Amino acid sequence: MEINNIEQMVKQLKFDTNGLIPVITQHYQSNEVLMMAYMNEEAFIKSFETKKVHYFSRSRNKLWLKGETSGHFQHIKSINIDCDNDTILIKVEQDGGACHTGHYSCFYREICENDVRETSEKVFDDKKVYEDESKVLKDVYNVIVDRTINPKEGSYTNYLFDKGIDKILKKVGEETAEVIIAAKNQNKEEITYEISDLFYHLFVLMVERGVKLEDIYNELKKRR
Repeated sequence: MEINNIEQMVKQLKFDTNGLIPVITQHYQSNEVLMMAYMNEEAFIKSFETKKVHYFSRSRNKLWLKGETSGHFQHIKSINIDCDNDTILIKVEQDGGACHTGHYSCFYREICENDVRETSEKVFDDKKVYEDESKVLKDVYNVIVDRTINPKEGSYTNYLFDKGIDKILKKVGEETAEVIIAAKNQNKEEITYEISDLFYHLFVLMVERGVKLEDIYNELKKRR
């Protein structure tokens, strides 16, 4: 979108007397509220242009890119405004944690009667950028998806897809049995190896049946 169109959009927003507008930031899949902050016109325009969330710090009186020092960037998936044009809702894909305390969400404390308790643990420490280990699962899943689009000669994944659902289900059953045997043997390395094999074959089954990792994540979040 051209800068002129962005400026026209900015004119619709109702900033307060300090030139700021409140922003609620949510995870685009789980809808978990991650944080609440403020934007000025420049922050809104930069966010729109770069697809990464910029805020305005009232304490430092300056613009800041979320993640510029921690690496915990917020990648914009959608931007909404409320019915009065005076509040912005941004849905993002969050790198690491959103809260400066080390928690995934800034709203990690719950008021219980006359006490306040923490509802989640820190996802990273102050000295180390949090690495989302689920990225490894995404990478494996994406490679399997790519094999359906760009078949590779000699690929075991393509072999499974070519043989069809019965072969895939047979392998899932075999790998499940291998996990059970490994668990009975009480060998951690063997269990780890066999569970990894099972994960892979489950991913093949998921791709075959059109189930995405996000579907599994969302189902697990419901049960958390």
